[in-house]
Amino acid sequence: MTAESEVAYMPDQDLPPYRRIADDLRAAIAAGRLTPGEKLKSENELKDEYGTTRVTVRKALSLLKADGLLISEQGRGVFVRQPPRVRLQTTGANFRERRATGMSDFTAEAAAQGQRARQQILSVERVPAPAEVAERLGLSADASVIVRRRAFFIDDEPMQLVDGYYPEELFADSPVDRPGRIPGGVSALIEDPAGPVGRRIVRFVEDLEIRMPSPPEVGALRIPPGVPLARVLRSAYVDDGQVVEVLDSRVPGDRHLFQYVIDVP
Repeated sequence: MTAESEVAYMPDQDLPPYRRIADDLRAAIAAGRLTPGEKLKSENELKDEYGTTRVTVRKALSLLKADGLLISEQGRGVFVRQPPRVRLQTTGANFRERRATGMSDFTAEAAAQGQRARQQILSVERVPAPAEVAERLGLSADASVIVRRRAFFIDDEPMQLVDGYYPEELFADSPVDRPGRIPGGVSALIEDPAGPVGRRIVRFVEDLEIRMPSPPEVGALRIPPGVPLARVLRSAYVDDGQVVEVLDSRVPGDRHLFQYVIDVP
């Protein structure tokens, strides 16, 4: 803490001591006196600064970690969490721009922000359609779909888990049904006149859910305690009104900023 923040600190005597410390540190982060990536003082130093005990300081830091403002690094200390690293922008125009690059949406978006992304295909299999996917694809609950499970990274940091669901009757024995990369991505295949669909994508509908991650998601995405997860279900419509793809994306809340640009006619 700086001398300025110490002078500004006026504790609310009605709050427990750990809450007063947490509120002071939270205000310092909001005001920029503690900056992203900055290391906090040790528990002993904070104890002396606030005239309290290490137990009280530890409770205050735990509260801010649960709020997603701080992160602990083993053997290094406690740091102010970095802001989101990738802006995910959704517009019709940038979908067409990304398609022209031959890269996936995420890879093209990262590249536009000066970052290098990569993806890993985890599995490709045929499964019964989950109920929410079947509903969006207009299939019966027991219909078979092809699911392509992928993980996206920037450098070595996992950024997204994405499961793509496709009607088996449309995509069986196509490149979607095989574990290799698809040049230009699945969207290019959908719009290819010689492909299994041969129709133009005209609309996306995204359902956004914010929740806490499951234990497998915490492990796969290396999500720190207290950080929520955004789950986006995106349905792709072609020009005859059919939904031909549902993407189920799980995105850690500390690594992304969502931006939706809505053109109003």
